[in-house]
Amino acid sequence: MEVLESLRGKVRRKRPELFANNSWILHHDNAPAHTALSVREFLSTKQITVLEHPAYSPDLAPNDFFLFPKVKEILKGRDFDDIDDIRSNTTAALKAIPQNQF
Repeated sequence: MEVLESLRGKVRRKRPELFANNSWILHHDNAPAHTALSVREFLSTKQITVLEHPAYSPDLAPNDFFLFPKVKEILKGRDFDDIDDIRSNTTAALKAIPQNQF
């Protein structure tokens, strides 16, 4: 529960407007640690809204298995000067992936 308390504190500090009216939503996968009774009870007692994640739903995250590894492979070992440099290099990396691989 320490991790969840820490998360709650960070939401309170970083997004006070969402915390104040309890309009933030927690989204996690269906890992056993996330669906344990103690976790569900904690979330319920703190009135934290949880966005349900459908079981066995690889369609929700194909980027985790295809796109992100390809982009990471292209950008690996490179240094960037600023956010704009990251954006332009990431865009170039995305454009470097042939459309037929999607």
